[in-house]
Amino acid sequence: MSHRTTAVSIAACLFAVVVGAAPAGAQDDPPRTAWGAPDLGGVWDFRSITPMQRPEALADQEFLTEEGAAALEQRALDRLNDFLNLPAQRTEAGTNVDRRPDGGNGSYNHTWLDQGLQAVGTRRTSLIVDPPNGRYPAMTPEGGERAAARAAHRRAQPADSWLDFSTYDRCILGFNAGPPMNPSAYNNNMQVFQTPDHVAIMTEMVHTVRIVPLDGRPALDPGFLQWSGASRGRWEGDTLVIETANFDPRRQWRSTSGSMRLTERLTRVDADTLLYQATVDDPETWERPWTYEVPMLRLEEDMWEYACHEGHHSMPLMLGGARALEAEAAAQQ
Repeated sequence: MSHRTTAVSIAACLFAVVVGAAPAGAQDDPPRTAWGAPDLGGVWDFRSITPMQRPEALADQEFLTEEGAAALEQRALDRLNDFLNLPAQRTEAGTNVDRRPDGGNGSYNHTWLDQGLQAVGTRRTSLIVDPPNGRYPAMTPEGGERAAARAAHRRAQPADSWLDFSTYDRCILGFNAGPPMNPSAYNNNMQVFQTPDHVAIMTEMVHTVRIVPLDGRPALDPGFLQWSGASRGRWEGDTLVIETANFDPRRQWRSTSGSMRLTERLTRVDADTLLYQATVDDPETWERPWTYEVPMLRLEEDMWEYACHEGHHSMPLMLGGARALEAEAAAQQ
């Protein structure tokens, strides 16, 4: 993994001004390319401590007050400082890399983590904007059964082979790289490149690159599956609309099926803000589509190398550890 800031500099970011997303009708004319399209190019930071779902305690509260957002950010800063003051502890095998059960540091300390310390500039209580309650819609019976079956398999057969590990553990995909992209523990950055007939989106996490044609070519045959799906883009006014299908269901993103259809919208709100919206439509998993949005902030830095070592170097150790545990259990019978 890569990191770009120390815990001290992250803490200082708490006091930076966050640029909120203005309504589309109120935005200034966005910067444009030489051929007249909105200029989406550059590196964009989508860190946020705003949760994907609205906490149940907030019920119908769509937005935080200014004081509420400040309190949320202060709690994140306090939590970081509490971690910094914990005594050194040895890592235990099999624990979460980001956090111990008691809330302390996991195998990765907070030099490596980079969730940010700020809520989205709009002060929304959730990234989900539809359904209006800010929460995931209900799962279909089929979707619930699929999610339960996968969870049961992970408990019973976590390491029979490399195929039992997630695409994230195997360094095939990044857990926040998408599509769709969503804030997570670290590497919350993407870079956009443009030509008149193509857009390329590269995420810092695992350096996934999507090439999005804008030339009106037909969709791929439904049987041709890809880890990141097959994307087709078009401009609707100043908004880039990207429709993606043909997802390989083995990626298991939030229990989705191979029938998932994704619509992303990228709008350059101002010089420093790119509004990212994603609508997930998977009738085999959820009873209705749902949409979330993240205002991404322009980052005046290059992307850093992401070195995912777990799947490249640690797989023999993880599988070997599972075989050792099995042998130990068999010897005790």
